[in-house]
Order: sequence, then structure tokens, then C-alpha cells
Amino acid sequence: MSLTEKVELVEAVAGQYGVCKPCELLDLNRSTLYARRRQVPYQVKYQHLREPLETIARGHPEYGYRRTCWELREGYGVVVNRKVVQNLHRCWDLPLLRSTRHPKRSGIRTAIESAGDRVNLLGRLETVDPFQVLCTDFTELLFDGGVGKMIAIIDHQAKVALGWAVGVAADTELALKAWRHAKETLNELGIDPARMIMHQDQDAVFTSYGWTGQLLIADKLRLSYSLNGAKDNTVMESFFSRFKNENRSLLLDAQGLEALGVVVDTRMRYYNTER
Repeated sequence: MSLTEKVELVEAVAGQYGVCKPCELLDLNRSTLYARRRQVPYQVKYQHLREPLETIARGHPEYGYRRTCWELREGYGVVVNRKVVQNLHRCWDLPLLRSTRHPKRSGIRTAIESAGDRVNLLGRLETVDPFQVLCTDFTELLFDGGVGKMIAIIDHQAKVALGWAVGVAADTELALKAWRHAKETLNELGIDPARMIMHQDQDAVFTSYGWTGQLLIADKLRLSYSLNGAKDNTVMESFFSRFKNENRSLLLDAQGLEALGVVVDTRMRYYNTER
């Protein structure tokens, strides 16, 4: 169960049972619940986008979220992540969702689906040596005033954190920022990333042309994909669980996204050198 689902479940029964017992049963820290309560509701935060989104939906009912993002940028001077547009369409039940088809699968997605279980290169290895397989994924980090996104790149065997980045959206730009950090670390260690395996789930970021083109073509890595989400990427699941539990109070006290980034940098370096 995701953090958001836990929070929603506790809020649903809080009037009848309070929050202490439900939080205990769901293994949800009450400080996390209270931090979520302080957040501005999604629709309120982006209320300024309602009028332009409705105008775009009425004028161009055939537009998908990609064209809508482009129209916002070019017509209104508003740059916004595509997931925000998708969420607002659902929140406000805009006609866009009822009048468009799902975009055609990319060549990368088609290749992954055609390969079947062969895309999980990690699962086919009998042994894994240090700096042979890297693992990556995104997670949410709660801080004072909002929710940030963090991506980390961890060596599967040595468990060292090679690269990481913090931002507002789990997108390709943030993923490539973490990868550039990881390449700098590998360069300092005198290690060539070519022919290494990068293991990840099948999230849109990790199947995008920007991500796969950089790693597969430019940097000569081999790409491996989990078949069952986080269950096939236990290194990242375990790392994020420990990282967030051990640093929960420090993360919640961060005053803004920039401060959150400083906390993450400090704790990740501690993890590598002392933890």
C-alpha cells in the first residue's frame, strides 16, 4: 500500500476511530500524516490552471496531455509537468479524457513487451559482482510544505550510492541528472560504466527515448527491466525504506525543496562514508 493510500485510509476513519490506532495498524508515522494535512490541496494549488485547461479542452478536444502541455507553454507561458496535467484532468473531469485515445506505444515499449521475461537481465544472473549491476528508482520525500521526488542509483552488490538527485517531478531530466552524478562517481573510482547493467522498473521515465538513448546508445550500458515492479527491484525498495525511516525527522524539518536537497546530499554522503 502506498503512502498516499495509507493517509487516505486513516483520514477516512479518523472521525470514528481517531488517528492513533489506524496509524499504528498501517505502520504510518503520525508526523507524516500531519505533514500531509498541512499540504495545500492539489486542486487549490493549481487553481490558476483551471481556466486555460478548460479553454484548451473545449477548443481542442482531440489534444492529449502532451499537446496540452505544449499549448500551455506556447499559448500561456506556463511550463508544467505532464503528470500535473493528467491529474488535473482527472480532478476536474475535463472532456479531454473522454475524447482522446491512448498514445501509440513507443518502439522501446514495444521491444520490451516483445522480449517478455528476457528483459530482466538481473534475474538471469547466477552471481553478481561489484559494479556489474546498477539499480535505480524514484521515491517520494515529505518535507515541511510539500512532497519532493528523489532518484538514486545504487550498486546492486556493493550497495554504494553512486548518484542521486532531488526535484519536483519524477521525470527524465531528474533521472539524467542522477545518472550524470553517478558517472562522475564512477570516473573518480576509475570505473568505465560501459557494459554495466542498469536495472529498473518499466516506468515511463525509464522507457523514454531520453533515458534509454543516453544509457544504451551514448554510454553503452545494458538495460534490464523488472517484470513485477518493486518486487523485482528489492535493492532499491530496501534502500529507500531504510533511508526514509532513518532520516524521517530531518526530511520533515526541511524548509523547502532546496533545503531538502541539502539534507539528502548530507545523508547520502554519510551513508556512503560511515553508514
